[in-house]
Amino acid sequence: MSTEEDLIDYSDEELATNENAATNGKKTDAPAAGNNVDKKGSYVGIHSTGFRDFLLKPELLRAIADCGFEHPSEVQQTCIPQALLGGDIICQAKSGLGKTAVFVLTTLQQVEPVAGECSVLVMCHTRELAFQIRNEYNRFSKYMPDIKTGVFYGGTPIQKDAEILKNNETHPHIVVGTPGRLNALIRDKFLRLSSVRIFVLDECDKMLDATGKQPGSDVFTTVLTTRPDMRRDVQEIFRATPMQKQVMMFSATLSDEIKPVCRKFMQNPTEHYVDEDTKLTLHGLQQYYLKLEEREKNRKLNELLDDLQFNQVIIFVKSTVRATELDKLLRECNFPSISVHSGVSQEERIKRYKEFKEFNKRICVATDVFGRGIDIERINLAINYDLPGDADSYLHRVGRAGRFGTKGLAISFVSTDTDQEVLKAIEKRFEVALPEFPKDGIDPSTYMAS
Repeated sequence: MSTEEDLIDYSDEELATNENAATNGKKTDAPAAGNNVDKKGSYVGIHSTGFRDFLLKPELLRAIADCGFEHPSEVQQTCIPQALLGGDIICQAKSGLGKTAVFVLTTLQQVEPVAGECSVLVMCHTRELAFQIRNEYNRFSKYMPDIKTGVFYGGTPIQKDAEILKNNETHPHIVVGTPGRLNALIRDKFLRLSSVRIFVLDECDKMLDATGKQPGSDVFTTVLTTRPDMRRDVQEIFRATPMQKQVMMFSATLSDEIKPVCRKFMQNPTEHYVDEDTKLTLHGLQQYYLKLEEREKNRKLNELLDDLQFNQVIIFVKSTVRATELDKLLRECNFPSISVHSGVSQEERIKRYKEFKEFNKRICVATDVFGRGIDIERINLAINYDLPGDADSYLHRVGRAGRFGTKGLAISFVSTDTDQEVLKAIEKRFEVALPEFPKDGIDPSTYMAS
């Protein structure tokens, strides 16, 4: 296969985000026999107060110190020791608490580079997240020059990927990618996974959701069609790897329906969850709603951007058309805005992502392509211009602000009866009453880091 027609783009599911049913505050289901379930307050893992206590390679510790990290987060304390022992892991923890570093550090610790062989495979559901994960590997492997990391996703010429994989000098030891492109590379025998020792799924609930849909290709007249099952692609890739390997899966949200699916990929995994679904709310993040008419949204957004102090803001909308139009409107009002969605080319999307990440733009209008996993540390304001369709999507969106326990502010516009129902579902799911945004505004010191 040399053309792009057969490649599946999973990157934008803004109009039908079916997160496989929120669990409405219920406790997690009973684990399969033999599983070890680790919940907040009853850890079974080894605890440490510094990264040195994990006995990581000196090169890794040096890179960690360069990044300014001194103490591991709760999820890192819990999961890293288990991962270093080679055991299978299911990990659910709040957005922004360092889940990515768990598998990046532990795979870099364990990888033994052999020319022309892939020993670590990491999959995620969007191109932007794949790009970000590859950058995290580059950041932590800066003193490990023998280890090569590659990223592969659709929207770029497949022949370039083939050239990288055919050459032993450039073939990555760690492969990060999205299922559509990886499946194509495997089918065309450019990528061989017979040497894979560690298999990682990030945002695993989205990867294993068999009920999702994707929008039609026409950006201006979006028509919903049933998309091919992403779970099927993951299974095909999984079958191309050796039977004996370490499997790790991570997400901020895991429904009771998805957990048994995760376990089918594993052998006696340890499971690390927050103690209850309702504890998934984000500490340090203030959350409000604003009730208004659809026609009032633009004026209110302008007022908020004028009145509120923020480092960077991400504004979520429900479609690519709305993202394009709102971005255009903001720029006409002299706001330094940029938009990220599936309606622009992959090269342009990555360019815009980097521009926002590097603080060249302070305002980003995005669809749910930015709703999961994307880590931009300066974002401290998230605005739901359009409310998402369910509570899990809401959590992932507002989790872009207040990463790693820092302060942040989230404001959601509520303009329809459907929005009102979603708001009630969010409050029920997380057992919290979202207050209305105060007419007099709020004190910046309560959401701006000092």
